[in-house]
Amino acid sequence: MMTSDGMRLRKIQRLAHEIMDEVNLRNVQMPPELLTMVIDNLSRAVGDLTDPSGNFSLSYLEEKVGNAHSLLVKKRQ
Repeated sequence: MMTSDGMRLRKIQRLAHEIMDEVNLRNVQMPPELLTMVIDNLSRAVGDLTDPSGNFSLSYLEEKVGNAHSLLVKKRQ
């Protein structure tokens, strides 16, 4: 049985895959300002995850990847 943290990480992973699909498969054209915000959120999530001390906030990762995903979904609608 998967733990709560494991389920949260799976959701983050799914959102990240959807972001990749949205950008690569759909060839989404977006304003540079929006793309900058998407990249900023993803960069912050990766930066937190790669902290050499091994400390990262799952809530922070969810927030940043979720923000990036929302920005792309809003653009599509």
